[in-house]
Amino acid sequence: QVQLVESGGGLVQAGGSLRLSCAASGSIFSMNAMGWYRQAPGKQRELVAAVTSDSSTNYVDSVKGRFTISRDNAKNTVHLQMNSLKPEDTAVYYCNAARTSRGVQYIYWGQGTQVTVSS
Repeated sequence: QVQLVESGGGLVQAGGSLRLSCAASGSIFSMNAMGWYRQAPGKQRELVAAVTSDSSTNYVDSVKGRFTISRDNAKNTVHLQMNSLKPEDTAVYYCNAARTSRGVQYIYWGQGTQVTVSS
């Protein structure tokens, strides 16, 4: 069982930066993919960024060029560097990890960290 703990959220003015971190209690080496999701009030949870085991990344269009996801297998951590933040980035951000073993997919979630961007 892997537990994920996010940190780094907070209040920032538009144009500012934050760096989110996700620390895993176990090894993330076996995780096929790790990502960051966010959920704003009244909206569905959406994938923001993901990184696979071979370090391929993908981003939702609205954050391309502003956010960077990185993965450190040695430290069992995943980071999301968020630059040029906008009020519409305000949401609870969740760390996610997924792996597939013997045809069964296992998905893990963190508890979330609040990001608030003021205009």
